[in-house]
Amino acid sequence: MPTTATISQPALAPLTHQEREVLYAVGCGMRDSEIATALSLPQDAVAGHLARILAALGLRDRAAAIVHAFDCGLVTPGRGPRRQTKVPAPRAAVHRATERRTPEPPLRISVLGPLQAWRGGQPVDLGHLRQQAVLAALVLCPDRAVSQQELLDGVWGMEPPLTNVVPVYIYRLRKILRSGDGPGSVIEHSRCGYRLLPGAAKVDMARMEELVTAAGTAERAGELTEAVRFCSQALGLFRGELLAGLPGPLAELERLRLTERRTALAQRKLNWQLRLGRHTEAIEELWALTVAQPLNEPVAAMLMRALYLGGRQADALTVFERTRRRLADDLGVSPGQLLRRTHQMILRGYDAGLGLAGATP
Repeated sequence: MPTTATISQPALAPLTHQEREVLYAVGCGMRDSEIATALSLPQDAVAGHLARILAALGLRDRAAAIVHAFDCGLVTPGRGPRRQTKVPAPRAAVHRATERRTPEPPLRISVLGPLQAWRGGQPVDLGHLRQQAVLAALVLCPDRAVSQQELLDGVWGMEPPLTNVVPVYIYRLRKILRSGDGPGSVIEHSRCGYRLLPGAAKVDMARMEELVTAAGTAERAGELTEAVRFCSQALGLFRGELLAGLPGPLAELERLRLTERRTALAQRKLNWQLRLGRHTEAIEELWALTVAQPLNEPVAAMLMRALYLGGRQADALTVFERTRRRLADDLGVSPGQLLRRTHQMILRGYDAGLGLAGATP
């Protein structure tokens, strides 16, 4: 990708100074919320600036804007930004978003496993399961208020309670979760419903998403080792059965969503490890994934690659045969293109292709 252009090229001429700052931040891989914080702008203003940038430069989407920022020299691959501004470079943004020390709220809530809460380091008794499910609904919808009807539908489903118990559960949760003897509540009520106040609690799901964003930023900066490290930390936040025992359709849907999220993150990390040549390190985790998900063809293909590149061709071919049989027996289908292509490359000894085969999920 050419990077010899300067920021004064005609390609950037239609942009205002503020729009250049936004384009620079987009090129660094920052999200709209991070750009808004760095430039002291409302988040919807950032979205508006990006829309005008795309229109002014004739770009299709955000990905094209990132490429343009590199092509015009606004951001330089491997060396960070060409100039110092109040918007941080990708690596600095990663560390600022994930590693700076800030005062933590006294309340911690975990949903990447059984629902748990701690206040000042001490576990909190959240009451019976329906009450816990109400709290989980608020935690799992962090950016908006959840209406009373949504809580009834999500927690009770087709068997609503005979009386209006939602305000009672909210009242109890407020008492349980408030800090010490202070009057402050961590749950806000508005005409739209109830929500957990932003910043009132440290939630493991939010931390997981921060680490995933950091991993993506590190990958775009060419720092795959850092990307693996951040992704490993995100996966380490998952523990035990997700939302164990919580009733209702919402908890069931979130269980499925978070399980898929965890699997996708594991595949992403393992793909990066293979790109780094860390085949042996990835094999054990890939074996476990294929046992848990025997019909997952991308995982089977990654395990075959790792085994072959680790000098275990026979084992790689065995994985193909085992997966082929399971697909035929359970689903009545043949292996897909990715699995067949990986199999053919192993048979032909095409090491170079195996080093790149299998896109990141």
